[in-house]
Amino acid sequence: MLSPRNRMRRSADFDLTMRKGRRAGRNALTVILFVPREARDESGDAAPPRVGFIVSKAVGGAVVRKRVQRRLRHLMRDRLDSLAAGSLLVVRAKPGSALLGYDELAAQLDSALSAVTRPRGRSARRTRAPREAAPANVPAAGERPTP
Repeated sequence: MLSPRNRMRRSADFDLTMRKGRRAGRNALTVILFVPREARDESGDAAPPRVGFIVSKAVGGAVVRKRVQRRLRHLMRDRLDSLAAGSLLVVRAKPGSALLGYDELAAQLDSALSAVTRPRGRSARRTRAPREAAPANVPAAGERPTP
């Protein structure tokens, strides 16, 4: 179970995260992370990271939705240390999350978290090498060569 300090409960926090946060989606879930510039709580200490969950009726009935939410909550409890202080994270379950086992859900969550916490500009995808320009005397595709 997540500590009450680590739960996102206010709809304003959800709205802020959904509007301004970085997203990373996978087959079964999407994570949205918002890291404010200055994160302090009421006592002036660094605010702990907070996590909220969105599990809609598209995922399944009440029992299925609650099972998915419990799994995600348990998985996030072990991953709170990887989040910056004061950050807000929303985990949105997609309908496919109900069909996945615990380990598969954990793998997708880890993948999405690593993508959303990666510094901007550092894509994990391979980039293509720049194409070389064609020589001037070679006709373009579909053109007739000039004599």
